[in-house]
Amino acid sequence: MPGDILKKRKIAVLGARSVGKSSLVIQYIENHFVESYYPTIESTFTKAINYKGVDYDCDIIDTAGQDEYTILNSKHAIGIHGFVLVYSVTSRKSFDMVQTVYDKIINFCGINSIPCVIVGAKMDLQQQRQVAVKEGQELATSHGAAWIETSAKNNVNVAKVFELCLGEIERRLPNSKSEPQRKTALSCDYGPSSCITLRTTIRIAPAHIALMCVKFVRFAVVVY
Repeated sequence: MPGDILKKRKIAVLGARSVGKSSLVIQYIENHFVESYYPTIESTFTKAINYKGVDYDCDIIDTAGQDEYTILNSKHAIGIHGFVLVYSVTSRKSFDMVQTVYDKIINFCGINSIPCVIVGAKMDLQQQRQVAVKEGQELATSHGAAWIETSAKNNVNVAKVFELCLGEIERRLPNSKSEPQRKTALSCDYGPSSCITLRTTIRIAPAHIALMCVKFVRFAVVVY
């Protein structure tokens, strides 16, 4: 049914390597903490989430770690409803990567902003903290995004991350705001289900069409 389609949501979890993306997702999906670090290629999990009394069927994509040279995979932007951008509070470099990843997404899609929550992971490691709470809050505010700190190890605020992400998605539904400004002819847009979809616009002047037809006719005569 159409109502059921509207409740399907895809959320991509992105960030630098070893910031705790997989630990966050696995704690949320499977309710246990993964101590060891194994580089993620990509994993997709499905979970039903109740947000404000409405049930959503969510695909949560745990992506490989990003760096400044990584090319954004199109499937981590196109068709995605919302983003969880993760940094570790113990790593200044991973915090800076959040801005890099954010820029990659909006540049790829040609839009001004995205539904996302910025997450400061590993908040239990206070003695190793390199990123202040205020810095995370200010970054999120600058992008009109939600923000929260978590501890996958202690299961603190883990579920809240995905509730906030759903909140950001629903807040940006087409019937609640105007269509985002397009930057280029190749752009990502919010479709009927508020997911980012790719649209390509090709414009050919009438004179060019006429010239193309003439060339085609000449080619056909020669072949015959």
